[in-house]
Amino acid sequence: MRDKFAIREEVWTALEQAKVVRGRTVHDKIPDFYGSKEAAERVFDLEVWQRARVIKSNPDKAQRPLRQQALEEGKLLYMAVPRLRDERCFVELDPAEMACTPAQGSTISGAFRHGRSVFVEEMKQVDLVISGSVAVNREGVRVGKGGGYADLEYGLATAAGIVTPDIPVITTIHPMQLLSEDLPRTDHDVPLDYAVTPDEVIRCSGDLPHPRGIYWEDLDERKIKAIPLLQKLRERDAA
Repeated sequence: MRDKFAIREEVWTALEQAKVVRGRTVHDKIPDFYGSKEAAERVFDLEVWQRARVIKSNPDKAQRPLRQQALEEGKLLYMAVPRLRDERCFVELDPAEMACTPAQGSTISGAFRHGRSVFVEEMKQVDLVISGSVAVNREGVRVGKGGGYADLEYGLATAAGIVTPDIPVITTIHPMQLLSEDLPRTDHDVPLDYAVTPDEVIRCSGDLPHPRGIYWEDLDERKIKAIPLLQKLRERDAA
């Protein structure tokens, strides 16, 4: 089985060479692929989307159409603060209170300007999780861009009871990001329930266990010190 670094590098390079992504480079990023709007439109037909009232989403451009539609439909939206650099590590966007359009609120800059920074304990119960991906397979194993922040966001929300293991996780991807091979995963990696391309809705077949909190043994000291909330939680647990 290839390691995550090799998988990321191959996918990023292939996407750039095929010219199916926006921007000069997508290396070290969640790829902003052409067709992201069409993939999102397939998500809107899913029952798990229609049923959801509170959504947690990544802040990347590829999933912006999902965030915008959520706000247009009056759903409460949470976006993670990039790199979880604040103790108030999520931004709450309430369409009933925003002084901007859904299109503006769905961007990172618009979310910080018009949203409300909240502690994880202040969040409402989440019904659906949207995640960005670099590579996935049909079993639901996801490879992100390498920082581990999406898994930490999920772990923090799960530890606080805001996200439960039965809540579905969705990603939208370009077809070239869907790989037909086994992908590496660890206990803290969040599996996908749905992977959606512009052409296909994949109900992931792996039935993989969802993380149930923070896996401290997988975190090094540098990562803990870089994230204020992790420092606070460790101090609390040690008291």
